[in-house]
Amino acid sequence: MIAVVVLLLAGCGSGEDGGGHPDYAKALAGAPPPLASLYRQSNDLLDGGVDAYKARIRSLKGHPAVVNVWASWCGPCRFEFPIFQRLSAAYGKRVAFLAINSEDSDAAARTFLGERPVPYPSYTDPDKDIVDSIGAPHGLPATAFYSRDGKLVYLKQGPYGGGDELRADIERYALGAGEAGQSG
Repeated sequence: MIAVVVLLLAGCGSGEDGGGHPDYAKALAGAPPPLASLYRQSNDLLDGGVDAYKARIRSLKGHPAVVNVWASWCGPCRFEFPIFQRLSAAYGKRVAFLAINSEDSDAAARTFLGERPVPYPSYTDPDKDIVDSIGAPHGLPATAFYSRDGKLVYLKQGPYGGGDELRADIERYALGAGEAGQSG
């Protein structure tokens, strides 16, 4: 048990900027232009509803996408946020990361993102229009996986219990078997 604790503590802070999250600028340097453009909107809350969200997914054609549905008031969302922070830094040069902030106020979402920044934007979805359009009406969190051609290939309802579970889904549903094992 002590060895496990030592290993976990040794991993904490590794590759992080001291703020409790990875150094996104370093981790994502050299990302392809469509992904770099996405990451220039890090932590932004974007308006535009379903049309803007779908247009963004189309603009990422050629790159698989992972979309996390969250809210600042959602306990399981808060629990899994560090997992998305780490894995978006690890996979962000090959996979587009986005989010949907659902049933939340912009003020609460901005406060939360100030405490737990991510290198990608979140679409605001106070009325669940985007969430309903992707078929995730059963509570938060949820995670949508899109193929390189912009098709929704998997929707996970509920939180990720750990990084290994999300990593496996990224490799299976976003990257596919051809690139499994490469984590950036």
